[in-house]
Amino acid sequence: MSPSIVIAPDSFKGSLSAREVADAIAAGWRSVSPGDTLTLVPQADGGEGTIDAIEAAVAGSVRRSAGTVTGPDGRPTPGEWLELPSGAAVVELAQSSGLPLMQAPDAGGATTRGLGEVIRAALDAGATSLVIGLGGSASTDGGAGALAALGLRLSDDTGSPLPDGGAALARLGSVDRSGLVPAPAGGVVLLTDVTAPLLGHTGAAAVFGPQKGATPADVELLDGALANLARVLGGDVAQPGAGAAGGAGFGFASVWNATVESGADYLAVLSGLGAAIDGADVLILGEGRFDSQSLGGKVVGQLLQRAEERDVRAGVIAGQVTTTAVLRGEPVWTTALVDLAGSVEAAIAEPAHWLRDAGAAAARHFGA
Repeated sequence: MSPSIVIAPDSFKGSLSAREVADAIAAGWRSVSPGDTLTLVPQADGGEGTIDAIEAAVAGSVRRSAGTVTGPDGRPTPGEWLELPSGAAVVELAQSSGLPLMQAPDAGGATTRGLGEVIRAALDAGATSLVIGLGGSASTDGGAGALAALGLRLSDDTGSPLPDGGAALARLGSVDRSGLVPAPAGGVVLLTDVTAPLLGHTGAAAVFGPQKGATPADVELLDGALANLARVLGGDVAQPGAGAAGGAGFGFASVWNATVESGADYLAVLSGLGAAIDGADVLILGEGRFDSQSLGGKVVGQLLQRAEERDVRAGVIAGQVTTTAVLRGEPVWTTALVDLAGSVEAAIAEPAHWLRDAGAAAARHFGA
């Protein structure tokens, strides 16, 4: 009986979709071991590529346009959402409010307003429940921009409306919920790719702010601003995932009583990955950068845990590898496109080519 190989990568952010990554790895594997049985199950964790992965997993789902919405730096950008046969709408923060949409990082001024505008479009179209993918955000505004687009009024102590951006939340004095669009009757699920709380040294500003251009002084200001938002809104700042997407997890959980779930686990169930792994000999995972954050709720970390539980051999293919994971006492096999290509620039220029080489290397390693 031929070996069974499951290829279940995340997208390579800003480069290739999870499906494209899986196809390239599979092509490389087949070039070495054409007789193996390959099962491709593209994944996501709530960040970039979530709509793609859910669309691939749910028959009958339809993409819908939300028209032009407000991008994270205020410039217009196209918005879209996914309509499921159940009546649920899937919305992806990264699609409308993601960091790659910024002309330049603006940790204190970037907003999630576009996310709220997409959600509003989905609700106006009759969505009966919401699945919101949180990840890849440009902002640290606690979801305030999105909630403002949904009718929440945020004011300073003089009663004047606050401008968008996380820094402005330091001046938040009150909120008025009277104009807030109610949550859909079927509820709201937040798919998160991290387990971070809202505040402190493991929170939204401290851990993720520097990726968005925040200086140490900005981090301190934003952490205090988020603490002020929590004081005014109320809610559980320590809830795992509250710090997701610059604190948007906290904002939606507090205002709409949304449920926080692991995006990686949600997609794994929806795509049938659990059953695929049960019958697998090898599980090949992938993401743009395999680092310490990968093991904190993202696709690769969650699925390595599943491989451990099911006693399945596993490997990781990434653009860059800066950490080590252990399964059953042994280091997990990894390969980096940067190492294969010889430089970051070469890897970025031809990612599919180097993914095929990485897939071939994986086949040689696991076939040995």
